[in-house]
Amino acid sequence: MKILSLDDLPWEDLPQKKRRVFLRADFNVTIQSGEVLDDFRIKQVVPTIENLLQRGAVVVIGTHLGRPQKLGLDKRSKLSLLPVAERLTQLLNRDLIFSEESLGSGVRKLIQDSKPGETVILLENLRFYEGEEANDSGFAEKLFENCDVYVNDAFGASHRAHASIDA
Repeated sequence: MKILSLDDLPWEDLPQKKRRVFLRADFNVTIQSGEVLDDFRIKQVVPTIENLLQRGAVVVIGTHLGRPQKLGLDKRSKLSLLPVAERLTQLLNRDLIFSEESLGSGVRKLIQDSKPGETVILLENLRFYEGEEANDSGFAEKLFENCDVYVNDAFGASHRAHASIDA
């Protein structure tokens, strides 16, 4: 089976409204006191995001951070992707939308209202949902229901049987 690159996708056959890309990234970075300490993994995805925007896509990014289930609900905010969103905004030199949810009507509306070639949306930590690590196909369907193309740039996490990668 050939793995397709971004250049292999039939962009010219996709109308503007069908260029909503779910980009699975690996932003599992070290955060301390609300600040990203090592942004190497974030920097590595910037060219892919820029490439997708140049092709007229709306970019919806999903990733995980840490192991929230081991912290308990009261400490879950320590694993929020908000600091990653702030650092990614700086690296892209553009505003992005940080969604405190990863699924549901709020996310659907964000994606539907987005401007092709301009909008980047970072979804909250996928591991906040049990379906992610359970590799739940129903969770994957809900996660991807508003997107047309899946791009995996999370090679450091590709071995995981998680819904956003495998299901």
